[in-house]
Amino acid sequence: MTNEILHKSFKTPDQTMTPPNTKVEIVKLGDYTFTKYTFQPGWRWSKDIKPIMKTDFDQVPHVAYQISGRMVIKLAQGKEVEVGPDEPNIVPAGHDAWVIGNEPAVYLTVEMGTKG
Repeated sequence: MTNEILHKSFKTPDQTMTPPNTKVEIVKLGDYTFTKYTFQPGWRWSKDIKPIMKTDFDQVPHVAYQISGRMVIKLAQGKEVEVGPDEPNIVPAGHDAWVIGNEPAVYLTVEMGTKG
């Protein structure tokens, strides 16, 4: 942890990626990486991201906060949870997820360590 206030804006992220039906914005602050995902209606990890990652399930665990929209997150073992606005969640590796409804889902994650 640092002894100073670190601050940035997603208006000018350090990195932006646009996989299918997705916008990924990454902001790095010290030892932390904040990632804001905007998933469009119809987005599904197993349809849009699986071909890129080449794994059956998302293998990245998430400490996250659902800003807007609704999603279903389903573990490989079968348990599923619907998440919506103002709901923090912790998701282990080995899951699929998809947007439900006609509104984009905006999902914020934070992790220790920095991404690429």
